[in-house]
Amino acid sequence: MTEAILVLEDGRTFRGESYGAVGETFGEAVFTTGMTGYQETLTDPSYHRQVVVQTAPHIGNTGVNDSDDESDRIWVAGYVVRDPARVPSNWRSTEDLGTRLERSGVVGISGVDTRALTRHLRERGAMRVGVSSVETDPQALLARVLEQPQMTGADLSAQVTTPEAYTVDAVGEHRFTVAALDLGIKRNVPRRLAARGVTTHVLPANSTLGDLLSVGADAVFFSPGPGDPATADHAVMLAQEVMKRSLPLFGICFGSQILGRALGFGTYKLGYGHRGINQPVMDRTTGKVEVTSHNHGFAVDAPLDGVADTAFGRVEVSHVCLNDNVVEGLRALDVPAFTVQYHPEAAAGPHDADYLFDRFVELVERPGQVRKQLINGGK
Repeated sequence: MTEAILVLEDGRTFRGESYGAVGETFGEAVFTTGMTGYQETLTDPSYHRQVVVQTAPHIGNTGVNDSDDESDRIWVAGYVVRDPARVPSNWRSTEDLGTRLERSGVVGISGVDTRALTRHLRERGAMRVGVSSVETDPQALLARVLEQPQMTGADLSAQVTTPEAYTVDAVGEHRFTVAALDLGIKRNVPRRLAARGVTTHVLPANSTLGDLLSVGADAVFFSPGPGDPATADHAVMLAQEVMKRSLPLFGICFGSQILGRALGFGTYKLGYGHRGINQPVMDRTTGKVEVTSHNHGFAVDAPLDGVADTAFGRVEVSHVCLNDNVVEGLRALDVPAFTVQYHPEAAAGPHDADYLFDRFVELVERPGQVRKQLINGGK
């Protein structure tokens, strides 16, 4: 087995063994707390340019398959695990994870004390990192780590968006048409909409309002994605144009941050982000606490209490993370727009927040009535 090293930008070094492809990679070191769903994590475009640390010690137990990818490739810049499975065991498995990583050219490291690494990132914050199975000198690798760009200020949507528009048809009777701006969309988003009779036109990140309207959109969706929302000026202006036309608008994760900026709020980088499938969030309209899937390193800076006045009317915080009171959703009271910072499309799980797609469809169907219900605290 080839030896490998991991070096953080503050010089902290971990040694282990090569896992996946032999080589060298750089990115932002982040950790995810999900005990399952590693295939969905690896293929999520929101992890572009990030080296993902799995806090769960045993990874790869169920192998990988041909159905659970959330995009057409692995997006993580690198992968860090403690104990990779030697033999996968699952009836759906078509390949072991290590082979998939190697075939995809993804450089990883195993045998690392991921608990110590995670504690370090929690205390010091997400930071640049290098993983190498070809370099043995930590100082030499550190010098290259320090040459890498920061995630703050990174404009990455153009690197992950679809090059051409495509359509995901409704399942059963067609009810509505949604134009989805692809900032790093996961496949399960149009699948969840399709199950509700929605045909989704997925459009490139540089699309214009005319492009959205040309598909006959009844509503607009802004997808998750990687990078710093402070760089996404085109998407922000597009969201403002959509709201001026009073088209129903729903944004998830990066899309939520875009809408937050469009409404006049700022965004900021979290210390180490929220990543995993076990994050508690309260829906303030119902008082319900949901266990949710997260993957974000930035958040919206909006007032937690009261109603804020914006250029598009009144806006309030609809969802809050119970771990740290970070804003997890916004609701506009005078235009048909709302967002959530987390991932109701799950992939991989849980499904507590799946109702938000129902809320989106209801907003298209009965915009005035639904806004009144939400203002009054109903579902």
